[in-house]
Amino acid sequence: METVEVVQLLASPITRYAGRPADGPQPEPAGEIVGTLTFRAGLGIVGDRYFGKKAHRDASVTLMDEANLPPGSDLRQTRRNILLRGLAIDTLVGRELVLDTGAGPVTFHINRPANPCAWMDVVIGPGAMRALRGKGGVRATPLTDGVLHLGPVTVSISPAA
Repeated sequence: METVEVVQLLASPITRYAGRPADGPQPEPAGEIVGTLTFRAGLGIVGDRYFGKKAHRDASVTLMDEANLPPGSDLRQTRRNILLRGLAIDTLVGRELVLDTGAGPVTFHINRPANPCAWMDVVIGPGAMRALRGKGGVRATPLTDGVLHLGPVTVSISPAA
């Protein structure tokens, strides 16, 4: 496996994409792009809009492969939480993923794809939703408490079931 790196992290206290895409997103809150994320098992990311929400327990953390981002876009547009370089994350549905950026391992269960929505055509550009189909990242549940930082990450993946 090539070197894997955490290249961007996002924790947002608000949902920016509400209502009709044609009306545009809510303003971006200050400080949602961060250098560190703190996870709580079964609850999600401390400080994020989905933390502890029962309806989002199996989707409280989203991870995306940087190689799949359209040029000029980042987590501010896709609204994913963890952007990784060097890991084909979309292939890991149903598996456990352990990431360690030096503060100890954080284990995630990869539950399902994070399918792109019509907002992508508004905030990235026409055709972005179609371009991200099948490679829009994954939705996961943290199985352990822990912390991730930007930078190199040690990766362990459970065998396919």
